[in-house]
Amino acid sequence: MSTATLNGAVLVTGGAGFIGSHVTEAYLAADYAVTVLDDLSSGRLENVPAGARFVHADVRSREARELLAKGGFTIVNHHAAQISVQYSVNNPVADAAVNVVGLLNVLEGARAGNVTRVLLASSGAIYGQDGSLPIHENAPKLPMSPYGVAKLASEYYLAVYGRLYGIETMVLRYSNVYGPRQDPRGEAGVVALFSQRLVAGQPLIVYGDGAQTRDMIYVADVAGANIAASHCPVVPLTDLDARAYNIATGVETPINRLAMVLSEVAGRPATVRHVPERRGETRRSALASHKATRDLGWQPKASLVDGLRATLYWVGEEAPPSTLRSHAPES
Repeated sequence: MSTATLNGAVLVTGGAGFIGSHVTEAYLAADYAVTVLDDLSSGRLENVPAGARFVHADVRSREARELLAKGGFTIVNHHAAQISVQYSVNNPVADAAVNVVGLLNVLEGARAGNVTRVLLASSGAIYGQDGSLPIHENAPKLPMSPYGVAKLASEYYLAVYGRLYGIETMVLRYSNVYGPRQDPRGEAGVVALFSQRLVAGQPLIVYGDGAQTRDMIYVADVAGANIAASHCPVVPLTDLDARAYNIATGVETPINRLAMVLSEVAGRPATVRHVPERRGETRRSALASHKATRDLGWQPKASLVDGLRATLYWVGEEAPPSTLRSHAPES
C-alpha cells in the first residue's frame, strides 16, 4: 500500500490556479493522492504538477458534482473562485454564481460522496473596513464588496453542512497572498504586477495615495497552512468562527512601502504613478493569526524580502532567489 493511500485522496478545486497549484504541490509532497478540478478560465494547465490527476470541469457542473460523489475523496480543498473585488462590484450576480452556487455544487457532491473534510479558501474581505488591527477571527463582519459577501455566505453554508451532515468543515481566511505563478491582472496580483512592470522598466501603478495597507503572506506559507488544516483535529462547531482561521502575518505593509522594498530587492529604481482609488477596497488590513498557530500548529516563515525576491525571480529577474528563511515576516 502506498503512503498516498495512507494519507487519503484529496480533490483540489482550482488547483491549476496560483494558490491552488501550490496547495496541490504541498499535498503531493505530503504523500496524498491528488486530483485537480479546474475549468482553466484563469488557471493554467502547466501549473498542475506532475503526479496530480487533472479533470477539466467547472465547479458548477454536473461533472464536478459526480466526480465528488464517486471519487472516493477523503478531503475536498475548495480554491476555485472568482477572485476580483472589482469584478464583483461590477458583476455581483456573476460573482455569486461562481463563489456561492459553485461552492454549493461542490458541497452537494461531497455530501453524496461521504467526504470527511472540506476546506474552504476564504478571505479577509469578509471583515470589511478598518477596526482594531490586527483583526481577529471573531471581529464583526461587514464586507465592503459583493466578493466579501459571497465569501461570508460561503462560510455560513459550510457551517450548515457541518452541522446537518457531519462534514468536518474548515475555513482559511487569507490575507493578501503573493508569490510565483500569481496572475498580474487585477488588484489581487499587486506584487506580480509590480514585479512584471519593474523588470520591464515600466512605472508602478498605485491606486489612490498608496498609504493603504495590506497584510502580505507568501504563497508557500499558505500552502503549509492547508496541509496543517487537513490533518489537525477539528474543534466543536459552536459558531461561525470556531473552525475559521486567519492565514496571515499580522503586519501592515503600505502599498508605497511594498513598491519601495521591491525596488530595493530588484536593485533598480522604480517610478510610481498614482491613479484614482477604486471602489470597494479596504483602507487598512492586517489579520491576527495566533489562532492558527494554536490550533493548527502553523505560523508564517517567509520574510517579505525573501518572498519578493522569489517572486521577482519567477517573473524574470536574473538574480536567483535566496533560501527562504524560517523566521517571522518583517514589519
